[in-house]
Amino acid sequence: MDAPDAMDGLEVTACERCPELCESRSRIVNGVGDPDAALLFVGEAPGEQEDRQGEPFVGRSGDVLTDALRDRGLAREDVRITNCVRCRPPENRDPHVEELENCRPYLEAEIDRVDPELIVTLGKVPGEHLLDRPVAVTKEAGTVHDVRIADAPRRLLVCVHPAATLYDPNQKATLGSALDEAVSLAGGSGGSGEGGTGGQSRLGEF
Repeated sequence: MDAPDAMDGLEVTACERCPELCESRSRIVNGVGDPDAALLFVGEAPGEQEDRQGEPFVGRSGDVLTDALRDRGLAREDVRITNCVRCRPPENRDPHVEELENCRPYLEAEIDRVDPELIVTLGKVPGEHLLDRPVAVTKEAGTVHDVRIADAPRRLLVCVHPAATLYDPNQKATLGSALDEAVSLAGGSGGSGEGGTGGQSRLGEF
């Protein structure tokens, strides 16, 4: 698929599609990590720390994700981490439907270019956005679905948001088992190196 004009490689360089988000952001927060990763993690939207540092999943929830990856022999640099929406919503509210749709071409272009073996949605919003249906995240965590994104077949695994473990310690096991399944499906590695196959706010319910 053709990347949107506002993208340079994997980075969105400028966008004014969502006036309210343009007002609330201090920068556009692009994805980070291996551009050829076998595992692509998709979150909801940048929060305060992400907006400040210009990187998705930093702060407390980022620490949870980083530690969980490390426990499975992966560094953040071995995977790709991005969000459905690249600009911070006011007061960390959920992105509106039109904001998700405005940012969708950027996400689809990133998925197309990374071409991951597996997409892992972190939380309710990205799960519902990419599956296009209601998602009971806690019950469905670890389940794998065949979907079409930008007219290409993809495999998607539902996972709880890392921050869910901060509010409910029982979610740590749910997160861990889902990530174990993700790593296994990606060939035991998140990246394109040896062992990897490479290429192909408010949390609500968590």
